[in-house]
Amino acid sequence: MIERLVIATHNRKKAGEMVTILSGRFPSLEILTLADFDGAPEPEETGTTYAENATIKAESAAEFTGLPALADDAGLEIDAMGGEPGLHSKRFAGEETPFPEKMAIILERLADTPTEKRGARFRCCIAYAVPGGPTRLFENTCEGVIAALPSGAGGFGYDPIFYLPEMQCTMADLTADQKHALSHRGKVLRAFAEYLSG
Repeated sequence: MIERLVIATHNRKKAGEMVTILSGRFPSLEILTLADFDGAPEPEETGTTYAENATIKAESAAEFTGLPALADDAGLEIDAMGGEPGLHSKRFAGEETPFPEKMAIILERLADTPTEKRGARFRCCIAYAVPGGPTRLFENTCEGVIAALPSGAGGFGYDPIFYLPEMQCTMADLTADQKHALSHRGKVLRAFAEYLSG
């Protein structure tokens, strides 16, 4: 069992979710982020798949820190938009555009789309890189529907417009524990935790 793990991101909200889920399972594991390493690069995500982008980030962090590193890449795939924004979820409508504006653009594009055609999913892939070793990949999804209006103050990103029919609320309406139990990131991190405790 490893003693230290680097989450390959400077994004504290995303890292916070990952740290919460993993430290619950591995209380003695010291979990760091790139913010703990001066000058740690955050490489360009030039991959054409979630797996490629996660691998780029994890391998860069493992090489820079000399420690096992975990990176994720995730996106929102909307059926009525041909799978958009997908791989470009963060960059959709411009990287600097705030998420409330991104969501408003999506809701406008789907204004005439009936509920039964508003299917969507969050997809998450994580890469686990060990210095000098092979990189392992884990992927999972969370199915839902694009809501008519944003709701909820929890989570981040597109959570306020991602409606979960079985919960009758959006991802942003859930408590943190509920979200971790259902979300794409929660599922994929549980699979990684199983592997790590293997």
